[in-house]
Amino acid sequence: MNLDEFLRQRSPVWQQLTAMLERVKRKPEQMTLDEIESLGRLYRMATADLALAQRDFPKQKITLYLNQLVGQAHTILYRSEPVGWRQLRRFAQIEFPQLYRGLLPYTSVAFALFAVAALVAFGAVWRDPDLIYLIAGPNIAPLVNEVEQGKLWTEIAPAARSAASATILTNNIQVTFTTFAGGITAGIFTVWILVMNGLSIGSIFGLLQAHELSAGLAEFVVAHGFVELSVIFVAGGCGLSIGDALLRPGLQSRAAALIQRARAAVQVILGCAPLLVGAGLIEGFVSPSGLPWWVKLAVGVATGAALHSYWLFAGREQVQP
Repeated sequence: MNLDEFLRQRSPVWQQLTAMLERVKRKPEQMTLDEIESLGRLYRMATADLALAQRDFPKQKITLYLNQLVGQAHTILYRSEPVGWRQLRRFAQIEFPQLYRGLLPYTSVAFALFAVAALVAFGAVWRDPDLIYLIAGPNIAPLVNEVEQGKLWTEIAPAARSAASATILTNNIQVTFTTFAGGITAGIFTVWILVMNGLSIGSIFGLLQAHELSAGLAEFVVAHGFVELSVIFVAGGCGLSIGDALLRPGLQSRAAALIQRARAAVQVILGCAPLLVGAGLIEGFVSPSGLPWWVKLAVGVATGAALHSYWLFAGREQVQP
């Protein structure tokens, strides 16, 4: 095929594609489904023509023209939609809970690591309170002294609750992101954080149980604990998922598997950020308040049930793209 014949046969396609691109630029919201499918078809045809021109007419102006035309079409077809309320709403209603369910096996392992460590530490310290020094180190001594005097450290003065809420929120975010980031060590650091947090919380409850004060701490944590711990377990699941991609990439390369898992994990962590804000506010204002224990329990159970119902059931009628 010579250049003249190539131009005569193929130029109508390029003209159609040019006209379609102009229409998209002017009024993209008025494009019909048939027009969008036609745009994709014309783009594929122009791409094939560009490949032919690069092979047979590499130094002709038509090759440069086709290269520019295909580039414009590619930019319009594959450009990212600006982040807006519609995307955020879709993420919250569909994508976030679907991503959570995809990580559920890893999140379950994260919960198991934390829970087993907490139960072991609780039983050991309940039987022998001095073992808390082995778990938490000598810096725990001031807290042990308060407990031995029958005191709890959970009282937060009303005037200080705003500052306490900010401090708690910062700590929660730090633990969540550290647990997630530990996945890059093949999950080893994530496992360590989950186990150490479980040992820490379990040993403190064991110490308080030995001095018959555990009910007071339970009353303090029950309002915010369901959401807060759930988010930490999810962060642990994200870290374990990334670690598993490094250890067992399957048919993909390790780099490809890591990128795929990390992309999903980052979206989940970002989705958890508002949950941490809510948990921090509850921990700063509701948990240390004088509300009856059953009100705090109701807050914890209601928020926990709502969160897990959302994670487990939202977006099931939609197919994740």
